[in-house]
Amino acid sequence: MSFVRYVRNIRRTGIKQWWHQLQYIGDAKAGTLIGTDQFGNKYFENLNPDDEVPGRHRWVDFAQHYNNATQVPPEWHSWLSHIRLQPPTEDADMQSLSPPWKAPWSENLTGTRGAYRSYNTVKPKIEAWEPKVISRGEARP
Repeated sequence: MSFVRYVRNIRRTGIKQWWHQLQYIGDAKAGTLIGTDQFGNKYFENLNPDDEVPGRHRWVDFAQHYNNATQVPPEWHSWLSHIRLQPPTEDADMQSLSPPWKAPWSENLTGTRGAYRSYNTVKPKIEAWEPKVISRGEARP
């Protein structure tokens, strides 16, 4: 990354947005807002060949501080990965693919409190030992 490009992007986005990008994606980027998904993630694109390396001109600004790839819905992931040319907001095929009865996309909750935990109805083979306590007033056999 050249110093000139870095300073130019700081002037385009402003100090507050520059600091936010530095903390989240580690780079100063300036582009046009393409759309927002149901999680509040913002998707950007910069088609100027002087500003961005080819293949890195689309990016996501996550709404949450703790972010991972499962917070990106499949339709936006296909746009970010250059599988689809048009973003989901402009692509008629993507808008017609999702039926109205389908549940909304949710992120992977593995490792959190919301993770799926199965339950077992079978009696365990090994049981924990529980000591039998006799009160002081009873006689021992």
